[in-house]
This record gives sequence, C-alpha cells and structure tokens, in this order.
Amino acid sequence: MKKIMILTLVFVTLLFLAACGTASSSDTITGIVWQWTSLTDRSSENETTTAVPNPENYTITFNEDGTLEGKADCNTFSGTYSQENGFSITIGAVTRAYCGDTSMDTQYLQLLGSVAAGGPDGQGGFALETAGGAQRMEFKNGGKAK
Repeated sequence: MKKIMILTLVFVTLLFLAACGTASSSDTITGIVWQWTSLTDRSSENETTTAVPNPENYTITFNEDGTLEGKADCNTFSGTYSQENGFSITIGAVTRAYCGDTSMDTQYLQLLGSVAAGGPDGQGGFALETAGGAQRMEFKNGGKAK
C-alpha cells in the first residue's frame, strides 16, 4: 500500500511539473511593453553592438491574439506575429512621420520585418534575431501594457 501511495505521489508531482512547464513562450512575452535597448550586428567579420538611445521610443507589445503594436521613435505601428516554425513578425499599418536624421525608426521596422527567431532571454529580457542570428535585437521589460 505504501508503494502505491508513493508511486501516486510521484505521478501527481510529475503531472504538476509537466503542467507548469507547458506554458507557451507567448505567455511570457504578451502584455509587456518591450523596449529596444541594443542591436548586435554579426553580419560581418567585426561584430558590433549599438546601444539604442531612448529605448522607450522603440517599443513592441505582443498581444495574446497574435497582434502587436509599438512605437518606432515618433511613429506608431501595428501588425501580427507568429511563433510557429521560429518567430515571424508582419508589420501592418505604420505612421510615416519624419523623426529626424538620427532616428533609428526605419532600421527598427526593417529589422522587425526580418525576424526569424525570438523569445525570452532567461534574464527578464527578450531578444529577436534575423535569419542565422546575423542581427540580434535586445529588449528590456518596460512594464505592463495598458
């Protein structure tokens, strides 16, 4: 009888742990305003990392229904995303204001449209990468989406 109770306890514990581990990665990225903090470019021999000035001006928020919205400096955008077969982003509507010569708005939107992989970085942040990891965009948690 003790053996059955122990086996039952082990089984229930394993079921609990399995259930805890089945949360999709979308559960961990949705509802958060992600702020773009840096870009690492590995596309040439010399890897370079560029800090993004004013990360609060370059955001992306993933919604549970597969839609997204964000800011690209002085512009706003919306679109959709998918986490099937990697990670993909389709940019939809974008405002097209001129944000200045030093703005990274065009580069940000182009990179988002080229994303092939992404997810939580294990340290409370989020990362997106283009094909083969040529460019890696790092994001920090900017708080809960409204």
